[in-house]
Amino acid sequence: MYGEPLVVGGTLIAATESNRVFGLNARTGRIRWKTALGRPQPSSGLPCGNIDPLGITGTPAYDAATGSVFVVAETVGGHHTLWALNAATGHRRWHRSLDVLPTRNRKAEQQRAALLVTHGRVLVSFGGLAGDCDNYVGYLTSTSVRGHGRTHRYAVPTAREGGMWATPGPVLGRNGHVYVSSGNGAATSGRWDKSDSVTELTARRLHRRSVFAPSTWRDDNAHDLDLGSMSPAMLPAAHRIVIAGKRGTVYLLREHFRGVGSNIRKRAGCHAFGGSAVIRRTVLMPCLGENQVRALHVGPARLHWAWSAGNVFGSPVIARSRVYVADRNSGDLVVLRLRNGHLVQRIHAGSLTHFPSEVVSGGFVFVPTLHGVTAFRG
Repeated sequence: MYGEPLVVGGTLIAATESNRVFGLNARTGRIRWKTALGRPQPSSGLPCGNIDPLGITGTPAYDAATGSVFVVAETVGGHHTLWALNAATGHRRWHRSLDVLPTRNRKAEQQRAALLVTHGRVLVSFGGLAGDCDNYVGYLTSTSVRGHGRTHRYAVPTAREGGMWATPGPVLGRNGHVYVSSGNGAATSGRWDKSDSVTELTARRLHRRSVFAPSTWRDDNAHDLDLGSMSPAMLPAAHRIVIAGKRGTVYLLREHFRGVGSNIRKRAGCHAFGGSAVIRRTVLMPCLGENQVRALHVGPARLHWAWSAGNVFGSPVIARSRVYVADRNSGDLVVLRLRNGHLVQRIHAGSLTHFPSEVVSGGFVFVPTLHGVTAFRG
């Protein structure tokens, strides 16, 4: 499992690289239902990549209005299909192809980011395979949760790359717009190609409203130091957004961008990969280069590092006074104090993926591993 499981009522929904989706009793792990969505794509048929086979990689999303859970399955031939399943039974309701860029190589595209349900739409973003090979470009799709009508799309206007692969996927802003980060694009000189960016889009039709990029975008693109490794962190209490990436610089942004170099503040200290956790005006950052989770205090015009928890990397989740992190390096579930980052407990979960996360629900913590799900209680 590369994506997080979901808890819907008392059912834990887990999607795997074998293109099988399981509904489990969240308290016992007993299988309630399972659904197969086609033969996954072997890596031998892809131009590059590091997942074999390649099936369902992105974290699913749930829509309470329709009772559907959404997953994107890659099948033999490099086909990417959005499926709507009945969350209670696993029954297949409808499906839709998301290979909507006919001039690109669909076998070079990878759906790794979490899906987002908002405004009656399910949003799905795409990047490339490990190795950034062949003809692909980052893009986002928007489809009705009922499977009706047109699938809208937005593609990064670069010649190649600009992947939208950050594992938390697109995020919803306080203003009802959607924000998504993109990776390094083809341009390293001349005019900006809207890559190495955070883009603000309308939720339904994906009309572009504004875009931000660091003033270092040319060098970022040339040396793979882009913002595409982290999703934007929304801070509605401060009316601000925080983003970081592979360069190690954290940027404080307004909710509507003014182009290249339009950040309010910036601060060094986090090579960010994965998802952050936000509580009021504090962002917990997953810092791969530092091998830390770091707490950042945010004001309307300031950024201030608070505590750092060392020897742990993963996307943090906050539950009450605790922080939970599935540590990629050790395979442990790490529990920290929210107040100061001090270690409370480490307990082994199993072999983890590159950018692991976890879900906390009903007195349990569920950690997806390379062999299934490990559940912790207490």
